[in-house]
Amino acid sequence: MSDLPRKALSRTAKLASLPLGAAGRATVGLGKRIGGAPADAVMAEFQRRTAEQLFSVLGELKGGAMKFGQMLSLMESAMPEELAAPYRATLTKLQDSAPPMPAATVDKILSDELGKRWRSRFSEFDDKPAAAASIGQVHRGVLKDGREVAVKLQYPGAAEALRADLRQLGRFGRTFGTLVPGLDIKPLIAELQERIGEELDYDREAQAQQQYADAFKGHPEFVVPRVVKHSPTVIVSEWIEGKPLSGVIANGTKTERDELGLKYVRFMFSGPRLAGLLHSDPHPGNFRVLEDGRLGVVDFGLCARLPDGLPPAIGRLLRISLEGNGDEVLAGLRAEGFVKPRMEIDPQQLMDYLAPFAEPARAETFQFSRAWMREQANRTGDFRSPNASLALRLNLPPSYLLIHRVWIGGIAVLSQLEAEAPFREVLEEFLPGFTD
Repeated sequence: MSDLPRKALSRTAKLASLPLGAAGRATVGLGKRIGGAPADAVMAEFQRRTAEQLFSVLGELKGGAMKFGQMLSLMESAMPEELAAPYRATLTKLQDSAPPMPAATVDKILSDELGKRWRSRFSEFDDKPAAAASIGQVHRGVLKDGREVAVKLQYPGAAEALRADLRQLGRFGRTFGTLVPGLDIKPLIAELQERIGEELDYDREAQAQQQYADAFKGHPEFVVPRVVKHSPTVIVSEWIEGKPLSGVIANGTKTERDELGLKYVRFMFSGPRLAGLLHSDPHPGNFRVLEDGRLGVVDFGLCARLPDGLPPAIGRLLRISLEGNGDEVLAGLRAEGFVKPRMEIDPQQLMDYLAPFAEPARAETFQFSRAWMREQANRTGDFRSPNASLALRLNLPPSYLLIHRVWIGGIAVLSQLEAEAPFREVLEEFLPGFTD
């Protein structure tokens, strides 16, 4: 058997172990309950072991499996606390860490992309990766001219691994509901499948990163590393040193979390105006807090191209919803393709459904929290409620897919940060149509 089929079978077996492992632990837990062990202790052990296996399997596989794990880590703020807590630290690891490639594989990739004498370009090159994530890993180096750089390499066979993993994860969709209760993974997997080509194209990513770097050059709040060299599978860019945003989520003071929450929102909303791009992978692993307080941003593999900025319809409809005009909001959503022509929707029910999404824009200052995020998830996730049935009748136009991802993902990160800040000011400054 060749290496490729053998590796594919190995990946399939490891993914299959997730639901089988969960079922086995549930059976053991039942046995312990029959034997008299307290229910809370059994559940805590079940959740801890499930989290350990989740990281072990998804992290080792990299590819689509790990990318899926990163998305889970982003949305854990919507889960009930007693279920989210055992997974939080484990899933956070998936934001920027995974077992590294062998040094010989790294050498081959860089020899193919930069030339056989690639090491002569560097005065220093660390063979141990500084970070390893879903489709690539990053090494730290120093060029001959003294510049510190990040060398990002794509894993060999990343495309095949991504597609195979996502197909396999789709088959296990229902079982993952027991691993992470309350979360529908089908839309997550569908979006990952849709974006495979974009995330694998390092030339496209380098272009987007440089476009951002040019737009934010000398910015007092943000740092985007400039690109030095790139190829379809390698990007060499300036090195930035900083604390991961996930560290601030876990251990930051209230002041730090509030300040960084506001900077995070300002970066997301200012990108379309200043760079003509929307950074569309909002999870905390892509953000670094520099020593001088600026927010460093990395990984531009997924960006929405918005040369004319954000669509003015977003700001206009948000403003109208705050004014309480349900008929006009419904008409606007229908015009943008969110409501299909023959779909009948009650304007007042629509306003009730949209109210929490507009809530952060209503007050001068808003407090995000995990509790607030869970409340919104419950409103739309309980299929017995009118809000859930309305959500199923709404449509998401393709042109809004990435914008929607950033909006929801950004809210999740702000809820993890428990950030309180004048977010309305950001909308007034950067969201077209909001104040017109």
